[in-house]
Amino acid sequence: MSKTRVVITGLGATTPLGGDVSSTWDGLLAGRSGAKRLTDEWVQNLAVQIAAPAAVEPTEVIERVKARRLDRNAQFAVVAAREAWADAGLEDSGLDKERLGVAVASGIGGLHTTLSNYDALLKNPRRVSPLAIPMLMPNSSAAYVSLEFGAKAGVHTPVSACASGNEAIALGLDQIRLGRADVVLAGGTEGAIMALPLAAFGQMMALSKRNDEPEKASRPWDVDRDGFLLGEGAGVLVLESYEHAKARGAKIYAELAGAGISADGHDIAQPDPTGSGARRAMQRALVEGDLTPADIFHINAHATSTPQGDIAESLAIRQALGNDADHAVATAPKSMIGHLLGAAGAVESIATVLALHHRVVPPTINVDKLDDQIELDVATEQRKLADGDLAALNNSFGFGGHNAAIAFKTV
Repeated sequence: MSKTRVVITGLGATTPLGGDVSSTWDGLLAGRSGAKRLTDEWVQNLAVQIAAPAAVEPTEVIERVKARRLDRNAQFAVVAAREAWADAGLEDSGLDKERLGVAVASGIGGLHTTLSNYDALLKNPRRVSPLAIPMLMPNSSAAYVSLEFGAKAGVHTPVSACASGNEAIALGLDQIRLGRADVVLAGGTEGAIMALPLAAFGQMMALSKRNDEPEKASRPWDVDRDGFLLGEGAGVLVLESYEHAKARGAKIYAELAGAGISADGHDIAQPDPTGSGARRAMQRALVEGDLTPADIFHINAHATSTPQGDIAESLAIRQALGNDADHAVATAPKSMIGHLLGAAGAVESIATVLALHHRVVPPTINVDKLDDQIELDVATEQRKLADGDLAALNNSFGFGGHNAAIAFKTV
């Protein structure tokens, strides 16, 4: 049985490089870092005092009354979804809302609301907000996006750590191919630059401690990498069946060919050092997308800048693509935007789609000396992609052994 073709017709993002897709893409192409040293009072006693905060405060974009009812996590999601919706030209399209779905992921959820209301609880239980639960629940971002646009086909929230954004896209793909929706707003969001996550990740030795050089802290594949940089923001893609998009004359960025999901079954935090789980996710994405390793010319790698993770992914790519990995240009956006946790896969899927659409791969910054164990063609400056039919992979892996690979191709 032939698969329903699913295409990308709209993109929306708010990231450490900009408050929309255009500024984010320009920043990636320019190799600009969104990393900063934090100046908040609460950061002074932390070992890690750097992060990649959003370039544009969501409260500057969302109406004040609405923003007060949303956790920062959901604020980012609404900003990105609004841009994606407008970009897809869906406002006056006459779309049947019973055929509109939402799949917006988060790795942590409404942490700002959780912690602020716990502080209020300790002072006086009457100070706890009556909106605390709707704001802190992990599905709040997806729910508010659905309310924003009246989506009635189904609202979903994958919570799979740093693989969450990619899993939401995979879920959106399934919803359309199963005939449950014609259009799905799919992506991820995260707003967790706070003392607790910075302290906790720091205690795990997962974060870079280059407090005096924040713009150089995230250095995927470099021999001197020492951990990731925490980022925040959101990315949302409009997924649409090809027939539906064609019927309404929508512009198409790329085709969502397939998705692969797997689990390591190895450790709660460390990746399988053999790369086996990641390999299976990539191979499943290729099979589902009717692609071969020879079709892959670009890889948007998970590449967080952790010593073990980068090597495991490199091994997995080699195992999945074999010698065809030689012509697949790899890049790591986290070198510029940091790690957006549950939003990472979504924002980086947007970068992957635009790389195919514009046929140019953004650089990876801070690779001063490539680790000898990384056997990839790493783009350290902009790299042009060839003409003709091309495909690309976007990888996301998360604590708990979650692996999600997404395959896109040109149209």
